This record gives sequence, C-alpha cells and structure tokens, in this order.
Amino acid sequence: MLSKAKIKEVRSLEHKKFRDEKGLFVAEGNKLVAHLLKHFEFEWLIALPQWIATQEKIFAKEVIIAQDDEIRKASFLKTPQEVLAVFRKPCHAIEEANPATQLILMLDGVQDPGNLGTIIRIAGWFGIAHIVCSHDTTDAFSPKTVQATMGALTQVKVHYTHLDAFLRSHSSAPVYGTFMDGDSVYQSNLSLQGIIVMGNEGNGIRPETEALITKRLSIPPYPSDAHTTGSLNVAAATAIVCSEFRKRVF
Repeated sequence: MLSKAKIKEVRSLEHKKFRDEKGLFVAEGNKLVAHLLKHFEFEWLIALPQWIATQEKIFAKEVIIAQDDEIRKASFLKTPQEVLAVFRKPCHAIEEANPATQLILMLDGVQDPGNLGTIIRIAGWFGIAHIVCSHDTTDAFSPKTVQATMGALTQVKVHYTHLDAFLRSHSSAPVYGTFMDGDSVYQSNLSLQGIIVMGNEGNGIRPETEALITKRLSIPPYPSDAHTTGSLNVAAATAIVCSEFRKRVF
C-alpha cells in the first residue's frame, strides 16, 4: 500500500530545492523506468503487480506494490502508467567536458523543460556526451524534463556552471553560436571538436556569452529570401545544427 508520506515525498520532488537537498529525482513509465534501472542507482519504486511480474530482478531499497488510483495520486503525468521510481541523481565532473577532444553542447538560459529534455535526446542521438548549461537553464532532473529525455540521461551528462568562465578556460577551442545574422550552417566549415552554443527561447544568447563566440552561424529559411514570422524552436534548431556538424564525420 502506498502511504500518504510516500506520496508527499514523491510530490516534493517536483521542486528543485528538494531534489537538490535529497539528491533524488522521479521517473515514470514502463519503458523509461526499466531503462533507467539498468544505469542509475535508485531508492524505491511504486508499481502495479503486473509490471513487477515482468521484471527479473529489482535491486531497490523498497518496492511498493500499488493500485492504479494510488499511483495516480503520486504521478506527475496526465495519464499515469504502471510504474514510478525515485532515483539518485548522478554526479558528473565538468572536467570531463573537454571541447579540445570532443563536441560539447552549451545552453544559455534555456527555460522550457520539454525543450531541454528534447535537446538531451538530440545530444544522445548525435553522440554528444556533455551539455554545459548556465545556472538559469531549467533543471535536467525535473519530472517534465526527465520524461522528455526518454532515457537519454543515461548517455548525456548535464553540467551547470558559469558559461563565461567555462569558455575562457577553453579559449583555444572553436566556439559556435547561432544567430539570425550568422553564416549559413550549410556552407560553413565545422570542426569535429569545440562548443556549440544555443540560446534562450525568447532572447537568444546573452551578450556576455556572445562576446566569446568565435564563429557565428545561422539556419537560413527556404527559400533564402523568404519572410518568416519568427525563429525556430531551440530544440529544432539544435537538431539541425548538430546534424550538420555530424555530417562532417561521414
């Protein structure tokens, strides 16, 4: 039976303050939880008996067999699935994110959890192992972001730091930024190493970060003289840019 105390603990993890204090995060869904169980340390899970029956071994401190209505009370999803699990947040050393030897993705103030989760998926797809974020970028371990990653957090390490300090400490690496007035990403020389900076959904890359960018890129519309009503969603733009960088591998 799922107690009120357990429900309260799960619900508290909606807030970054408590995720940071406890070092925990929540994931939901049959496929997502089954995938994360193989990679992250977890504390306990809540599941329907039929889901538990499909698992060979569950190495958790506590397994709670619950009913649909109980899971619904704890869930962050509109349509809860058969399992919800509480995992321990991994600790990653930012020193591993070395743009001299690999391609790094940098996010400057991305606010939407769905965008961040999608960007993490994109990074995983294109073999980008590290994302370096400004402190005001949304939390990678919020329930909405975790769901949007679809398990890509097992492939991608997300770091939070002062972007200008990180860029200055890697001043020899090429730094690419996306702007409306940059050179076409389709016609630019792109490196297999370096840093790709993507900006905030509404304001783009902030001036102090922009000052440290060495190559300005753009994604031109089609046809090139088309009058568009706005800019691309940051996650869509990230996918296009990462794809162009990886085309240089083949």
